[in-house]
Amino acid sequence: MHSTHREMEILDELKVSGSCRIQDLARRLDVSEETIRRNVKKLAGRGLVRKVHGGVYLPDAVQEAPFAQRMDENPDAKRLIAAQVARMIKNGDSMILDIGSTTAYVARALRGHHDLFVVTNSVAVAQTLATRNNNRVFMAGGELRAHDAGAFGREAITFVRQFSVQYAILSAAAIDADTGFMLFDLQEAEFSREIISHAECAIMAADATKFGRQAPVRVEAAGVIDTLVTDAPPPNGITTFLTESGVRVIVAEKPA
Repeated sequence: MHSTHREMEILDELKVSGSCRIQDLARRLDVSEETIRRNVKKLAGRGLVRKVHGGVYLPDAVQEAPFAQRMDENPDAKRLIAAQVARMIKNGDSMILDIGSTTAYVARALRGHHDLFVVTNSVAVAQTLATRNNNRVFMAGGELRAHDAGAFGREAITFVRQFSVQYAILSAAAIDADTGFMLFDLQEAEFSREIISHAECAIMAADATKFGRQAPVRVEAAGVIDTLVTDAPPPNGITTFLTESGVRVIVAEKPA
């Protein structure tokens, strides 16, 4: 097979998913990972793709809106989802919450709970739940990012490894029928995978605008995400993916 043909196959795969891990491309195209890396390097040299550690994505799938802007996007749907998640949490429960805007709405919905044990890398979440109702809130250390005040990197990963909680509550930038749950940032995805591994149940909170979107970094779904809480039924293809991955879907409803 000529290199140019393989490069076209890689681009075709990325046009479907927006992003992909090197090992997944190698498996799909039945070639070695080193072969994929050589072809990706050529494509990146021509500006057709961009590389991250262990993965590759299309250049038009790299930007995410600032946190404050995301908080203002679809607020009614996020409040509905947050209220549903809050009803799943009991007083005294333990959880790790990530930096997502929908997760910040979940924190707001939990303000009426008490005796919560909360671990987070989000200043917004910590400020919402700390010093109230006898909650215990633990904030990951490290440098805070300018655009969302989230703590990431080695310090945050090492910090959350100290905990074992009931729930990991996460958000996604995109949900695709082929790739699953995706984020825009590799560090966010690494943090998501880490907190999932330290929780009994992983809850993904994401509104319906995320269905069919693309983002460059994949978060594994099969066997790790237990429940998706959203505000509308997913399209058929995504529903099939979630069912096959063992993800329960809860469509949030307004309380009677």
